[in-house]
Amino acid sequence: MPPLVYAPEKITAPGTFAANEPGAFLAALRSPWYALIAELHDTVLSTTVNYGASRGLRSLYLPLTTRTITCPSGLGSDTRPVPVTVNGVDTYLPDSMQFLLEWGCQVSPGGGYTIMPSFRDEVPDKTHLGQFTHSEAELPGGLDDLIRYVEGYVKALAATILDRHGEQLARSRGDISHLERMVAAGGFSRLTFDEAVDVLADEPGCISDQGKGRNLTRKGERLLMSRISEFLWVTHFDHLTVPFYQAFGDSEGRTARNADLLFGMGEVVGSGERHTHGAEVRKALAMHDVPENEYAWYVQMKDEMPLRTSGFGMGVERFLMWVLNHDDIRDMSLVSRVDEPASWPAAVLRP
Repeated sequence: MPPLVYAPEKITAPGTFAANEPGAFLAALRSPWYALIAELHDTVLSTTVNYGASRGLRSLYLPLTTRTITCPSGLGSDTRPVPVTVNGVDTYLPDSMQFLLEWGCQVSPGGGYTIMPSFRDEVPDKTHLGQFTHSEAELPGGLDDLIRYVEGYVKALAATILDRHGEQLARSRGDISHLERMVAAGGFSRLTFDEAVDVLADEPGCISDQGKGRNLTRKGERLLMSRISEFLWVTHFDHLTVPFYQAFGDSEGRTARNADLLFGMGEVVGSGERHTHGAEVRKALAMHDVPENEYAWYVQMKDEMPLRTSGFGMGVERFLMWVLNHDDIRDMSLVSRVDEPASWPAAVLRP
């Protein structure tokens, strides 16, 4: 394969993600920005495969429909699922592969991973997409095992990107020191959610509280990174502000055994340990006001085949925002689904 020839000039996003005019998509096709995105996609995939294999995980092929969503309309949900009908069957597009990856751990004891689209009924903005690429894994063990896996994973991604694209990124995007710092870092800093609340106590607008539990705002995430570390784990959130499936962090069920990894724009990786037994799932479902019948198979699996696992999800577009020092996630999708016409158009003007 001949060596790639990189343009020496700065590469910037063309801002075409919402274009619906005839031929507007050609500006994206001609842009060096999306050629760079395509190269980074390949690096993320190949590094994920190599890293997962080195840790004993298997790539799992999973369906793109589900009747078991990870964002139920109960306490701890911050999004809505996307309903569809496929071959006459009412179902959902997946908001995460987490439940099926837990299933996969039963048949692949070393754990499994996927990189697949996720769909959420959200209005896109500078840090959110309604359709995004999700790098997810589930592995045997507890939260500490998972944190070690994730730290190794993001460092492997940063190291490979530096190796393959570092010279190009330095020329076209400028600063690559953030990648170098991640690779060189030891274990990332950690603090519990309660400790984070204390750190942010002097600054309003950093903690949200709807009465059932507290959560970090984007402002709070960024202030924590500036005060503590640019690579920071926040663990043990209030359980009623996370999904029901996260394991309890204390005997009262007040906290969750979960962990968000903050860097760049804020939360890039969400993770947690899962309930091992069906009784714990039932308790959590009741606490979160989620009907048990909607998760009957999941509870039965926990009853019949209890297994301690932990898993994570990383938004690939958020990770690449950090890599490219970019501030708008809507520029990160190779093919945009932002601001599409709601009804079927008279002419299809974009791919």
